[in-house]
Amino acid sequence: MSSTTIYALATPPGKSGVAVLRLSGQHALQALFALSGLQQVIPRHAHYAAFSTPEGEIIDRGIALYFPAPHSFTGEDVVECQLHGSIAVMRQMLATLSAMEGLRPAEAGEFARRAFMNGKMDLLETEGLADLINAETSQQKQQALRQMQGQASAGYESLRVGIIECLGLLEAYIDFPDEDIPESVLNALQADLLRLRGNILGMLDDEGRGERLRDGLNVVILGAPNAGKSSLLNLIARRDVAIVSTTAGTTRDLIEIHLDIAGYPVVFIDTAGLRASDDEIEAEGIRRAMQRAESAYLKLVVFDSSVPPDAASLAQLGEGAIAVANKADLGKLPIDGNMPISTLTGEGVDALLKTIETRIIAYYSGHESAFITRERHRALLHQSIKSIDNSNTKPELELRCEELRQASLAIGKITGKIAVDDVLDVIFSRFCIGK
Repeated sequence: MSSTTIYALATPPGKSGVAVLRLSGQHALQALFALSGLQQVIPRHAHYAAFSTPEGEIIDRGIALYFPAPHSFTGEDVVECQLHGSIAVMRQMLATLSAMEGLRPAEAGEFARRAFMNGKMDLLETEGLADLINAETSQQKQQALRQMQGQASAGYESLRVGIIECLGLLEAYIDFPDEDIPESVLNALQADLLRLRGNILGMLDDEGRGERLRDGLNVVILGAPNAGKSSLLNLIARRDVAIVSTTAGTTRDLIEIHLDIAGYPVVFIDTAGLRASDDEIEAEGIRRAMQRAESAYLKLVVFDSSVPPDAASLAQLGEGAIAVANKADLGKLPIDGNMPISTLTGEGVDALLKTIETRIIAYYSGHESAFITRERHRALLHQSIKSIDNSNTKPELELRCEELRQASLAIGKITGKIAVDDVLDVIFSRFCIGK
C-alpha cells in the first residue's frame, strides 16, 4: 500500500444532486474518522455521517463507505464520501483534506494506475476502462467492456505463453550442449512458431476496426464547388454546421460532425470544393481534403446533376466511394449506381444514410471481438512478428532464444506483464482526475 493517500472527486466538478469524493491509501480510514466523527465502520456498508472541519463546522451530511485493502478498486484502503454536489461543499471538503497530513490530491489516472500496480487490472483492462468512460455509442461501450473484462488480455496472454514455451524448448538444449536437437523437435517448434505468427497476422489483418470503433469511421464528403456538399452535411447533421453559399470556394477548412449510426461512431467531414485554385488558402483546403480522403473509410462524391460531371470528382470514384447525384430533379447523372438526392427538399438523404449504415454494419460484422484498439498494440504486434522472423534466421541457439525473448516481451508490454514507466505515463495521463 502506498505511504501517500490520494483524494479526488470521482464525479465531474460542478453542480449536481450527488458528488462522490474518493480517497485511496493507508490514511484513508483515519481521514474518514477525522471528517465524520465516526469511530468505526463496517466494510462495504453505507454509514450516514455529518462531515465537519477540524474546527467543528459542518460541511455537509452524507454517506460514507469503506473498502479495505485488497478488496477495493485500487487494491488499497479506499473511502468514498457521497455528498451533495454543491460547489461550496466540495471546495470546503477538498480544502479540509488538503490540510491533513499524509494526504495529497490525486494526479490524472492515479487511481487506475494504483489498481494496475496492485494487480487489480492489467494494462489492457485499464485502457478498456478509459474507453468505457469515453464511450458515446453502444458499440464503443461493448468493445470497451470486452477489453475491460479481460477478453483481449486472454488472447494476448495465450500468444505470449506460446512464444515462451517455444523459447523454453530451445533454452533446454542450451543447458545441455552435448545433446543434438532431434529433427522432429525442430519441425514441431517451427510449426508452433508459424502458427503463432499466423495468429498475430490474423489479429493485424483487421483493417483498423478496433481503432476506428474507438475514434469513429471517417466519411469524407467530396465534390466540385457548389455541388451541394455543405448542404448535405447540414441535412445529415439536422442543423446548420457549414456555411452554404452560391459563392464558389466558401468551404476552405475541414468541418466535422460526429454521429451515432447503428451504435457505431461516424465522423462526417465536409471539405473544400475540388478545383484548380490560385488562392493559397483555398488550395491548402483542397490539399487537406485530398489527404483526408486517402485515409477515409468511405467517400461521398457529390455531383451536380444539372451539369456534366467534373474530372476531379470522377477521379475520386471507385472502391470505398458512393456517387451522390444532387439536384436530381434538374437532371440525370450519367454514372452507374449513383444515389439521387435533393439537398433542397431532403429527398433521398434518408436512403443515402441507410446505405451508409448497411456498409458500416457489414464492415464490422464478424469482427466484434477485435483485439487491437490502439496503435500501441499494433506496433508491438509488428515488433513481435519481426522478432519471430529474426529468430528463424539465426544459426546460434542463443541468438534465436534472444529473438524469441524479445517477441514475448513485446506481447507482454501490451497487457503490462512487462511494462516500462514511459508507457505507463502516457496511458494513465489520459485518464480524468479521480479515476
